[in-house]
This record gives sequence, C-alpha cells and structure tokens, in this order.
Amino acid sequence: MEIGLLQNSVKLAIVFSGIYLWVGMLTGVWKYYQISRSELARAHYYVDIAHRSSLLYAPATLILAILAYFSIWSEWVNLLFVVINLIFFSFSILSYILHGWLKDTSNQFKKPHQMGHFQLPSWILRTAMILLVIGEIIATGGLLLGTVMAFM
Repeated sequence: MEIGLLQNSVKLAIVFSGIYLWVGMLTGVWKYYQISRSELARAHYYVDIAHRSSLLYAPATLILAILAYFSIWSEWVNLLFVVINLIFFSFSILSYILHGWLKDTSNQFKKPHQMGHFQLPSWILRTAMILLVIGEIIATGGLLLGTVMAFM
C-alpha cells in the first residue's frame, strides 16, 4: 500500500510512535547525564520514568497504528480512538518530564500534590487519572474490537 493511501489514524499513530521513541532517547541522554553527576549514580525518579514511559509508549502506539489499519470502524472513529490515546500518552510523558525538570516530587500521588512550588487540589489528579483510565481503555478496546471484527 502506498503511504498516501494509509488512513490518517494510521499515519498519526506511526508518527507519534517515532516521536515517543525519539523523546525516549533524549530523556535517556538526560538520565545518563544525571546518573553521571550523582554520587549515588541515579537520575531523578521522574527523569527515569519519563525515559522508560516514552520507550514503552513508542511500541504501544505502533500497535495502535496496526489496530487502526485493520479496524472495521470508519476512519473518523479510528482517528478518534487513536487521538484519545495520543493525548493521554503525551500528557503523561510531559508531566513526567515536568516533574523531572522541577525535581518537585518522587511520587506525584503523594499529598500534597506538587507541581513546582504550587500545590494542586486532590480532585485534579484524581479526575485526570479517571479520564486517562476510561479514555485509554475505551479507545484501545474500540480499536481492538474493530480489528477482531475484521478478522471474523
């Protein structure tokens, strides 16, 4: 199949898979830099998490591309499912990078919830996590269902 014939949902997922891989490599350099300058040979907890999560989201997003490619749903439904995942994957990585940069916490769920010098209300983190769980499970489940139905 020509690249031009791929659905936008598939193209977007492939591009973001590459972006997440690249961010994983960049945060790996940052992690190594911190390790090399630390007496304990450790990077900040959230620098490590940003590095690992980026590298894990890269193949996960490639799997989303494959599911969108085979899914029986219309392109706008597949695109919606992919975008929902990309929003939450990106938000997670960016929040880990921010916590690593600010060195404000070693556990974003520990109260009081810190974002730099600011304390966030508990409902913000709880709401974000509920939306993330619901969004990712429904969107990925939708793509999976569309793919399973295509194979039946």
